[in-house]
Order: sequence, then C-alpha cells, then structure tokens
Amino acid sequence: MKPRWIKDFHYPSRPEELAFGACTEAGVLITPNSGWRVFRPVIDHSRCVRCLLCWTYCPDGVIGKEEKELTIDYDYCKGCGICAHECPKRAISMVKEGKRP
Repeated sequence: MKPRWIKDFHYPSRPEELAFGACTEAGVLITPNSGWRVFRPVIDHSRCVRCLLCWTYCPDGVIGKEEKELTIDYDYCKGCGICAHECPKRAISMVKEGKRP
C-alpha cells in the first residue's frame, strides 16, 4: 500500500494540469526542518505584490497562498533563502532565528 501523498503519474492533457510551483501544499512534508535553520524568511506584506515567484521557487512548498496574503510554514522551512532571492520587490528578508523582524 503506497502512502496517500503519492499519486499515480499521468500525462497532462491540458495546460492547467502542468506542474507549476511547489509540488505540495504547505505543511504536508514528512519531517520538520526548523530545528537546524539559522535564518528564516519574513514577508513584508506592505511591499508584496503577490507575483508568487517565492511560491514558485520554494523547494519545500512551505509558502501558502491565503486569500489576502502569503504565509510561511516555519515548521518545514529550512531557511534556504531562495524565496528572498527571487522576490523582485524585496518583500522577503532573511532574519536571524530567534530575533524579531
């Protein structure tokens, strides 16, 4: 019996079925990563234009698309900084773990 998060592969028949962005919704990764993270991403929602580049490039799928703003699941974020690097508006900054933004 395979785990519920593994889905059978099928070739896409429409452009909407092509993979885009993170492969999973935020928070469904198997093991938490936050224990060894040194820096964490913090989103400045006043600068964010919801271009979703951070969501697209996040390798762990920890950025969630809520109705009005993006969220980060810090339990599974490893602090790689790719989201901050890809943000064209510099709305994401990397903050040392344990400090307030």
